[in-house]
Amino acid sequence: MSSGSTEPRRRRTVARALGVTAALAGGLAVVVAVAVGWLPGWRDWGLPGSGSNLGVHGVMGKANTGASRIACALPPLAAQRSDAPEGMVWVPAGRLTPGDSVYPEEAGGKPVQLAGFWMDRTEVSNDQFARFVAATGYVTVAERAPDPIRLAGAPPELLRPGALVFQVPRKLEGPPDPLQWWRYLPGASWRQPGGPGTHLEGRGSLPVVAVTLEDAQAYARWVGRQLPTEAQWEWAAREARDQATPQHEQPRQANTWQGRFPMEDAASDGFAGIAPVGCYASNALGLHDMIGNVWEWTRDAWRPGHEDAPPPALQAARAAAAGSPLAQGVIKGGSFLCSPDWCMRYRAGARQPQDLDLATSHLGFRTILEVR
Repeated sequence: MSSGSTEPRRRRTVARALGVTAALAGGLAVVVAVAVGWLPGWRDWGLPGSGSNLGVHGVMGKANTGASRIACALPPLAAQRSDAPEGMVWVPAGRLTPGDSVYPEEAGGKPVQLAGFWMDRTEVSNDQFARFVAATGYVTVAERAPDPIRLAGAPPELLRPGALVFQVPRKLEGPPDPLQWWRYLPGASWRQPGGPGTHLEGRGSLPVVAVTLEDAQAYARWVGRQLPTEAQWEWAAREARDQATPQHEQPRQANTWQGRFPMEDAASDGFAGIAPVGCYASNALGLHDMIGNVWEWTRDAWRPGHEDAPPPALQAARAAAAGSPLAQGVIKGGSFLCSPDWCMRYRAGARQPQDLDLATSHLGFRTILEVR
């Protein structure tokens, strides 16, 4: 078969993986394999020496006050159970019908009964993750060299440890394309979330980012907890009420993008970039930043809707047929990059796929504790 006959399928695969179709335009579901011969213009990722037109990154959390707020004190809870684990709030049991009506992947939710559970009040912070690493010697996926066999043919830069980093482009060329504002940076990791030369000094209260599902689960095991399921996460974000928010407007009490994405973030919500955990008002349960700031991992595998998951063998066959070599998980909540003109996923019912082994600068997590 000629290369010309396979190119349209490859391009469709790339578009699906990048999430640049109308259905997935709000986030990033990039597969590193995009660069493995599927994307002739891989140099446009803005790798070192590629002539990128990308500007400064947006992951350090600069406040819109002329100075950086490096921490926000959590307000006392109005009421808390005496047996509450430190830093967690109780999410009561109830019945959830998941999903929403904005994007196709949100449809098809069926009622599910959920037991009560404890959930972190905030996203896991850099300080918390640093204590885990110091105690265990854990090395995150972004700090490990990728498998060269699995990524045979990739350019050398993509075979170095690193992560995808959002950067504000100095200018946009052509139609909106995530490749103009996402850059794979060797050396980027949770320690250097904006790439080499960035750091965490004074930023311990920001949520940890550039962590994969494996990294998040390792931390959760260390503290004796789990990641939430998609249903648990959505139930908590809805304040334990079985109803989707009828308004789909951009929330005021959340860290999202105000202005023309991706060029101008007016930071009218107080921050341009990631904010320290807990800077915005909590929901009725006492949970902060369930919407906006950074996306959050769940432990569920991605499927395109809320229909029953097919058997694992069928899932693998479908992935192979689609040309996707990597599994994906569900992330929730949106991030500081969500805006009305690009990403309306600042809603509890919104959902997004994320490659399991790809670290990005807008994705973190929080944990839950299930009561047996």
